[in-house]
Amino acid sequence: MTMLEDRATAAPWPAAYPQGYAVVDVETTGLARDDRIVSAAVYQLDARGGVEDHWYTLVNPERDPGPVWIHGLTSDVLEGAPLFKEIAAELSARLTDRVLVAHNAVFDWSMLAREYARAEHIAPVKQRLCTIALSKELGLPLPNHKLESLAAHFGVVQQRAHHALDDARVLAEAFRPSLHAAAGGGVRLPLLECRPLTEWSDGPARAPIGRQSSYRPGNWRPSRKRPACPYPNPGRYEVDKPLMQGMRVAFSGDTSVERELLEDRAVEAGLHVATSVSRLTSLLVTNDPESGTSKTAKARQFGTPVMDEAAFGQLLRDVAPAREA
Repeated sequence: MTMLEDRATAAPWPAAYPQGYAVVDVETTGLARDDRIVSAAVYQLDARGGVEDHWYTLVNPERDPGPVWIHGLTSDVLEGAPLFKEIAAELSARLTDRVLVAHNAVFDWSMLAREYARAEHIAPVKQRLCTIALSKELGLPLPNHKLESLAAHFGVVQQRAHHALDDARVLAEAFRPSLHAAAGGGVRLPLLECRPLTEWSDGPARAPIGRQSSYRPGNWRPSRKRPACPYPNPGRYEVDKPLMQGMRVAFSGDTSVERELLEDRAVEAGLHVATSVSRLTSLLVTNDPESGTSKTAKARQFGTPVMDEAAFGQLLRDVAPAREA
């Protein structure tokens, strides 16, 4: 037990803290919305971060495996692996009634939510906790927010980076002292709501497992293009007024609703979803306005209004029509 944990145990354990955690890592065919999971690992932890069990599986993505140079899983290795729908029930048993913990949790959660939707299942996850957000809450002196930096801070040795089981183990070992430090300091855990997808439609199919891969570094990550917003930009958002069609809205950081679904709602309401912040941006939506991302930094530089996801969701319900030209 570390000195940090020893000090934490002297204080009462926060009653509001979760009763169990599922530390998750997934390796994938890429980073886009139509990419697939190729392996998954779960470390089940008790209320105080003690390991209860761990589990690992390969997953046949039913397509090209993507960046083999990162995860090391070739088509030959994955060809005989189970499909996600075949491991969904076992994975669910390990996630149920636990907070999902991951490093950059919005990514792992989004990938899982989409896989469950494809398999016509509902992901049994109600909340997630990002260890990047937790390290910020604790003020850990990390040089960056990579998993290897968090591991090194707590003296955890990585054995196989980008192998789901080892990454999950490393994160579980780094999460336990983080959890105890948070409990000892009365720190609020950065828990976010998870809203599972209930339906899913993939884009154009890619080459299935077993066919020659056409993917090379630099071209395996597709981009998603949206139609141009038909309304003129009315300018910046003003406090206590409704959003207006044509406003340029940018998003930064983790969101409880999957980012692309949130962007879809904004587009459907007549807003322009921007990929960056400029002097023309009407509003930045972020749950972490103090983060050091380029978007929040530019918002401060340009004086762009900033709003959290919950407030934005409320305003999306009644967006004012665009002004007549």
